[in-house]
Amino acid sequence: MFLMRVALPDRPGSLGAVASIVGTVGGDIHAVEVVGRQDGYAIDDFMLALPPGTMPDELVSACTALEDVRVLWFSRYPEGEGLEADIETLERMTAAPDTAPEILAGAAPSVFHCEWALLADRSESVVRYATEMAPDLTAETLQLLGPFDDIGTRELLEGWLPDWGEAVVAVAPVRDNLALIVGRQGGPSFLPSELARIRHLAAMAG
Repeated sequence: MFLMRVALPDRPGSLGAVASIVGTVGGDIHAVEVVGRQDGYAIDDFMLALPPGTMPDELVSACTALEDVRVLWFSRYPEGEGLEADIETLERMTAAPDTAPEILAGAAPSVFHCEWALLADRSESVVRYATEMAPDLTAETLQLLGPFDDIGTRELLEGWLPDWGEAVVAVAPVRDNLALIVGRQGGPSFLPSELARIRHLAAMAG
């Protein structure tokens, strides 16, 4: 499974044109989600599968051949993961308020389209919860990602951890000195609309 982020003109027919291109290379679209709008463009995430033998570069080249269409990001997406909506996560947090921070962190890769997430204790600089693909962070490394008292992003250069490449993370405070940290390997940067969603859900988890 792959996740492709595309900037396309915010006008009728643009989404259909990209979907048609995916079909021409044999791709199977599982879900599409609008994640933002800016400067006359819509930013859409496509979760899709490609047939054996089809290279991602082939699809990227075909999409960028369309007028005013840019592929911002293309990467593998964990098998079995869906695109969970904010409201679904909020409903689950409301049903179990005592574990709302853990529910949010566990859902974060699906909700915010990233590879990993964790909950860090801001006062003790320790990880309290981490998803399967999250890095093993020491207290020293956690401090590099701070401060955690407001929503923000960090760009991490290759080698920020041994054998780890470049990454982009977003951090947001939650309750009880907890901070939510979500990470993307290689990008793309978190959009203002995504940061607003992260802030909102983190506040609701608190």
